[in-house]
Amino acid sequence: MFWDRHLPTLNAAGAALLAREFWTPYPEVPSGKIYGETARDDGLASYQALLNKPFDIAGHPETARIGAEISPYGDALGITYPAAEPQALINAANKIADAFAASDVKIRIGALLETLARLNAQSFLMGNAVMNTTGQAFPMAFQAGGPHAQDRALEAVAAAWAEMQRFPAQAVWEKPQGKQAPLRLEKHWTLIPSGLSLAIGCNTFPTWNSFPGIFASLATGNPVIIKPHPSAVLPLALAVKTLREVFVEAGLPADAVLLAVDSVDAPIADKLATHSDIKLIDYTGSNAFGDWLRGNAVQAKLFTEEAGINTITIAGTDNFLAMVDNLAFALSLYSGQMCTAPQNIYIPEGGIETDEGHKSFDDVAKGLADAIDRLVADPARAAAICGAIANPATLSRVEKARSLGRIIRDSAPLDYKNSATPLLIAVEAGDEATKHEWFGPIMFVIPAKDGDAAIQTASSLARKKGAITAALYDTNEPRIQRAAIAFARGGVNLSVNLTGNIFVNQSAAFSDFHVTGANPAGNACLTDTAFVASRFHHAMWRRPVAE
Repeated sequence: MFWDRHLPTLNAAGAALLAREFWTPYPEVPSGKIYGETARDDGLASYQALLNKPFDIAGHPETARIGAEISPYGDALGITYPAAEPQALINAANKIADAFAASDVKIRIGALLETLARLNAQSFLMGNAVMNTTGQAFPMAFQAGGPHAQDRALEAVAAAWAEMQRFPAQAVWEKPQGKQAPLRLEKHWTLIPSGLSLAIGCNTFPTWNSFPGIFASLATGNPVIIKPHPSAVLPLALAVKTLREVFVEAGLPADAVLLAVDSVDAPIADKLATHSDIKLIDYTGSNAFGDWLRGNAVQAKLFTEEAGINTITIAGTDNFLAMVDNLAFALSLYSGQMCTAPQNIYIPEGGIETDEGHKSFDDVAKGLADAIDRLVADPARAAAICGAIANPATLSRVEKARSLGRIIRDSAPLDYKNSATPLLIAVEAGDEATKHEWFGPIMFVIPAKDGDAAIQTASSLARKKGAITAALYDTNEPRIQRAAIAFARGGVNLSVNLTGNIFVNQSAAFSDFHVTGANPAGNACLTDTAFVASRFHHAMWRRPVAE
């Protein structure tokens, strides 16, 4: 049923993966003309109806209720979720693992596509859930938490389907034997899932970062235990509820998807991750826990996205105003709380050539500061761009960063709780602070000998410390080509001369490979073939062909 209904979407997604052009079945504009005239009000009402109540997930293992989410905008959600001990969740997943592995691939894929269609219809509800658990402003929460996360999930499903269809399920093997009769064998291959999968979610992008691994594992027949960040449970709980409901309708076991809720004081990610039955782990978060997983979760295949130091190199421009305006938005978006947000800005110490004439190092830095000031001058626009700070530790980090160098532009709160505009600090080349990630609205302006030296420093930093994005502004085509090679060797995606309504911290499903997996910022890529093909294996049985 679901397979036939959504086959056109699956085929289109597969074609988009190969073409790498723009395509999406999930509109990113929160418009009543697209989602229904009452969708915005209905979504808000649905979100409010969940507050201060137990969150029900039918049939889910439960020995306790846990929930302590507080919106970065100030209010406690008051929602409690079904919780169970790690071993109970493992037992529930193991109980249905064989049946789920043996299920028809088309039934699994169809159910996942139906889930995405239903989640898309709930995008306003999800937008409110993401906004009030992450601090994203509603426009971003709707897009990133809803349609863009759904895009990435569909991308993973389409890639998994393509990989599972790459080789035939059976074949006749015939080997000539000269004058004798040929050897003939019939061979049959079965797709074998790797085992139980664990998805460890993050606070800032709970669905966008987690959906690809969740949907890739489910598509390939692996039950998934989803461990949300304690501060951002609701978005993934909504996804778990929807997945389980659709699976029941499709005749699949509901316990193929389980929610593992914990608290800051009593975490369970370590217990789940090191369990011998967990064979796949998708993780987004700090290098510290990533290192811990590599050292301790040795029984599992890890797919990670971790911290990195994203850079901007400004070597020249033919449109200075458009450049600084574009960068002001990139630096302000969600107050720098994105894995793709820029941190280190390299500028030649002798300045750059622009359409407005020569600009000194200080001129360029001031131009960036002025552009940010213009962008956040209107309170409503500033709130819609900057959002709120998800973790109080980020505000403490901003305070600490003020002492690291010469302040070009100071951070300041907006007119609501837990907010901070970008902090621009000028530091010396090679300053130790610039060799580490400062998560949040903290950016360093750093002098370089010249444009080539800036490119070399930025690309080398990506190779050694990790980076997900890099930006370059330049008018020298040979140097742009040298930069493309240098950043590729650093394993980081490069954006050149972006202006207008496209920004370095945006990543497009079906076209952009998010994270290369080629530097310390992550070992997995959304979504290449390795991301999905590593989740299953081929087992064969064979016998002579009956004569």
